[in-house]
Amino acid sequence: MKVFNQGGSLIGNLLAELRDVNIQHDRMRFRHNLERIGELMAYEISKDMTHVSLEVQTPLGLAKEAIVSDQIVLATILRAGLPLHQGFLRMFDRAESAFVSAYRKTHKDYSFEVQVEYTSCPQLEGKTLIMTDPMIATGVSLVKSIKALHQFGIPSITIIAGVIGAEQGIHYIRQHLPEAALYLAAFDAELTAKYYIVPGLGDAGDLAFGEKI
Repeated sequence: MKVFNQGGSLIGNLLAELRDVNIQHDRMRFRHNLERIGELMAYEISKDMTHVSLEVQTPLGLAKEAIVSDQIVLATILRAGLPLHQGFLRMFDRAESAFVSAYRKTHKDYSFEVQVEYTSCPQLEGKTLIMTDPMIATGVSLVKSIKALHQFGIPSITIIAGVIGAEQGIHYIRQHLPEAALYLAAFDAELTAKYYIVPGLGDAGDLAFGEKI
């Protein structure tokens, strides 16, 4: 697992704005900050991918460059994941995309079941799947969404990219998707009784797109 804000980078600047109650209610700025974190995380993740040498004809000769050779499918869970997904898509601009509609059906005691209602995905067999999720709290929605995508084939590499991950969610992912590589912008240990990450930043979907009824 790699946590990017522990080493010090511009990701920390953007996280500070995402968390700040005096800034985060500007929805356009909140979405834009999620997108920019996606761009920076995609750049960092690309360093760990497979690269091949490519000869490029310039006006003056031949140049050799190392390029990412992975066939990438970018996946996210509607709706909160859309800005982060867009940031990744700007960097991996030739990637295919997959989308999952999943939600928590919460009971009175705050226990819940995850319902997956819709999936849209290209063929995954032999490709690199990158699942982006702003908030990895319990990890249940994320794991169930990835397993739902497996009906389209098993990727050769699975990468999970989250903005903030909680200890419980990371443990759950390790149990159910031990082969997945995990990248976080930040790690927060605690969850509330309602499964919100502390200190976290609140509900990423509501902050990005408005409160749902």
